[in-house]
Amino acid sequence: MASMREIKSRITATKKTSQITKAMHMVSASKLKKAERLIKGFRPLMFQLRNMIDNLLETDDISHPMMVEREIKQRCYVLVSSDRGLAGPYNSSVFKAFKAYVAKHHENDNNFTVATIGHKAHSYAKRNNYNLLNEDPINIRDDIQFIDFKEVTESFIKDYLHDKIDKIVVFYNHFINTISQQVEHFQLLPIANGYSSVTEKEKEEGMRLIYNYEPSPQAIINHLLPMYIENTLYGIILDAKASEHASRMTAMKSATDNAEELIDTLQLHYNRARQAAITVELTDIIGGANAVS
Repeated sequence: MASMREIKSRITATKKTSQITKAMHMVSASKLKKAERLIKGFRPLMFQLRNMIDNLLETDDISHPMMVEREIKQRCYVLVSSDRGLAGPYNSSVFKAFKAYVAKHHENDNNFTVATIGHKAHSYAKRNNYNLLNEDPINIRDDIQFIDFKEVTESFIKDYLHDKIDKIVVFYNHFINTISQQVEHFQLLPIANGYSSVTEKEKEEGMRLIYNYEPSPQAIINHLLPMYIENTLYGIILDAKASEHASRMTAMKSATDNAEELIDTLQLHYNRARQAAITVELTDIIGGANAVS
């Protein structure tokens, strides 16, 4: 059995760790509330933007290369992760899902490129020697800005329009609730058809709105689609950031509970060791008293 000093030292160290994990849990809970507000406020914008695109495509005979399905020769996968660890299975679940997808759809690593958003994803891609679209990691701060990932977005859109990439798929953690996050893969390009363009208000009133577009529908669609791709990726990153905070909050709560349980166990061992030491001392005193008498 360890000495009382060693047990006491472990109890002190575990209490300090518990204080840190408890503080991180509270910080993540606060950040999660803000992230939830951001993603809930951003979804109506995305709905209206996609609704406008669908109305354009329905009312006019227009097209765009971003919406045309073609033979897939080269794919690009966008991995969205966190910059830091201590978030439970948040990062590893994305990497496992991506690895399983690659094993199923690819015989080798030469016919796809990886774009990474988040330091952990960049480190993972470099460890596995994947062909990287961005040489430097793209950090995801808590207050996400378009400028953070604008360069990589423009890069893969340009490659897609120049037929260097034929399909772009994003792997990320979708936020369901505080204790549940699910890994999903979303096809970013080509833009999939079939999105509902009828709003709830139009359904209730039984009417369809008619729009006039200036200067021309084609000019508007040419401007809207790159904006739509950027905003879709931004929404995915917001969703992933909320999942990161929720996963870290859950992980820190579990770590705090485990630390408190360990402290109780160590305290029990300490009390037993202390009681044993007292018993030995009393035995020595009684034995000495008997010897004198």
